[in-house]
Amino acid sequence: MRILATILFLLAAAAAQAAVRQTEAGPVEVTEVASGLDTPWGLAFLPDGGFLVTERDGRLWHFGADGGRQQVRGVPKVATTGQGGLLDVLVPRDFAQSRQVYLSYAHRQGGGAGTAVGVGRLSRDGRRLAEFRRIFEMAPGSRGGRHFGSRLVEARDGTLFVTIGERGDRPAAQDLGRSQGSILRITRGGAPAPGNPFLGQPGARPEIWSYGHRNPQGAALDGAGQLWAVEHGAQGGDEVNRIRAGANYGWPVISYGRHYSGGKIGEGTAQDGMEQPQHYWDPSIAPSGLAILSGNLLPGWDGDFLIGSLKFDLISRLEQRGGGLVEVERLTWPETERVRDVRQAPDGSVWFLSEGHGAIYRIAPAGR
Repeated sequence: MRILATILFLLAAAAAQAAVRQTEAGPVEVTEVASGLDTPWGLAFLPDGGFLVTERDGRLWHFGADGGRQQVRGVPKVATTGQGGLLDVLVPRDFAQSRQVYLSYAHRQGGGAGTAVGVGRLSRDGRRLAEFRRIFEMAPGSRGGRHFGSRLVEARDGTLFVTIGERGDRPAAQDLGRSQGSILRITRGGAPAPGNPFLGQPGARPEIWSYGHRNPQGAALDGAGQLWAVEHGAQGGDEVNRIRAGANYGWPVISYGRHYSGGKIGEGTAQDGMEQPQHYWDPSIAPSGLAILSGNLLPGWDGDFLIGSLKFDLISRLEQRGGGLVEVERLTWPETERVRDVRQAPDGSVWFLSEGHGAIYRIAPAGR
C-alpha cells in the first residue's frame, strides 16, 4: 500500500502530462513521471516507493518517496567513450536490510575500457553511495566505444547475471578465454558463481554463463525464474534469446542479419551446437531494455515481453506462442522516442525511459 500511495503521489504533480493512448488490448494512460534527464540508461525501484535512475555521463539520481530529486554522490568515475558510461542499476531484493545498490559501467583499462560492476550502500537520505567498490571488470579490456552490453539481473538464488557485448571484436564472442560477448553469472561479491558451466575448464573464464552474444542490452527473468536476453544484431538480426547455461548463441558465426556493408555474416542462420533465437527482427529495431510482465493490471498483457526500440521509437510487445515469441503489437506514441529501458513497477504498471525526451513515463489503465 505504501508503494502504491507513493506512486500516486509522484503522479499527481505530473497529472497534466497524462495522455490516453490506444493499444490492441484497450486504452491506457501514459503519464510523465520525471523529465530533464540527460541520456537516461537504467531504472530501479526502491522498496519505499522511490527509484533510482542512471545517466550515461556518470550521474545517479535518487527520486524519493516524497517526490524530491537529488543527485547521489559516491558513484565511480566512468569512461564516457562512445556507448560507454554509467549504465545499469540494480536494487537487490534484500535492499531494506543491506542498503546495497549495484551499478554497471564502462571502466577505463589502460588505453581502452571494459564493462565493470560495483556496489555501494545507499545512505538513508539517498544522497550518497558509501563504501563503493568495484567487484568485477571485464578481462581483458578493449579499445573503441561500442557494445558494452551491461544489463544486471538478480537471479532467484541471489547471484547476479551481467550482460557484456563483444566490444566490436567479433571473434571474442566465441572465445571462452575472454569475457566479451557473454552473459556472466557472479556472486554478490563478484566471484564466479558456484555451478557455472565452465568452472574448472582450462582456458575458460569461470564467470561465463553463456556466450556467442553481440551486444545484449536487455535482460529479465520470467515468472519461472528463466533468464531471457535481447541483443542488437548488425543490419538485421536483433534477437530475443532464452538463456541456457553453457549455450552458444552463435555470433558471429550465425546471424539473421548482414554487416552494415551489406556483406554476409558468418556461415548462415543455423549451425549444430548453436542456439536459435526465440524471435528476431529484420530490419533491426535496435532493442534496449526488456520487461516480462506478470499480473493483471494491464489486461491482456500478462506474460508478455515489452522491449524498447532505439531506432524506430517504439515498444515492441511480444507474446509466447508455440514455444516461441511472436510480435503482436508495436506501441508507437509521441512518448516512445528512443526507448532505452522498460521495467514493471511493484504496482504492476510499466515504466520506460525515453532517451530522446530525457524522461520517464508510466503506462497504466486509464484512471489507475
